[in-house]
Amino acid sequence: MTDTVHSSDNTNSNQTLNKLRAAVLGANDGVVSISSILMGVAGANASHGAIVTAGLAALVAGALSMAVGEYVSVSSQSDAEKAYIDKEKRELRENPAAELEELTAGYEAKGLSRKTAHLVAKELTAIDPVKAHLAMEFQLDEEDVVNPMHAAVASFISFTAGGLIPFLAMLLAPTSKRIPATIIAVFLALLLTGYGSARVGGASHGRAMARVVLGGLIAMAITYYIGQFFGTKIA
Repeated sequence: MTDTVHSSDNTNSNQTLNKLRAAVLGANDGVVSISSILMGVAGANASHGAIVTAGLAALVAGALSMAVGEYVSVSSQSDAEKAYIDKEKRELRENPAAELEELTAGYEAKGLSRKTAHLVAKELTAIDPVKAHLAMEFQLDEEDVVNPMHAAVASFISFTAGGLIPFLAMLLAPTSKRIPATIIAVFLALLLTGYGSARVGGASHGRAMARVVLGGLIAMAITYYIGQFFGTKIA
């Protein structure tokens, strides 16, 4: 029974970490995507109105794209988890003896003696057979099936929150200072998302922050000079 509780706790912990990781990555995508687009448009010497329009369009499109993509992805995962649950319920209903043996074998594989494994399997089956089998075979809890709508909303919010940082910096800064203001805002935002990703993943803070900041600044620099090049050629 203790082993099943630990499996359930690990599942909940992993799902929490996955949600946090998705939120951090969504915010990071928002920061990098929107800042890169804004820098590209600004590099083409576009008007303030054109920059704001491009940034707003990119912010809305990016957030919706993230939400739809997450919804589709998590829907597939949710469908698979529900299929596992239905399969276990059907097998328990049709052949409970074989399922008890399967659970016993699972605990034997974890190091318990045959006798102890059988006792544990019988006790867990008497309490909640579906929960016991899902925890053993799939590290899944029936009450913890992922919700596609929750994932979509979370992605939409995290991307928007990240994208608003460079967008507002470009929008509110004086014309002569909008590029340095955006770079500073993005630098600080990427430090924060890099720190967050390191905390969630248990990695080195310095290395994760440097990697995220360097990648974001390179993306901004490339799009800025592409915008400047094409803006000059088209003009």
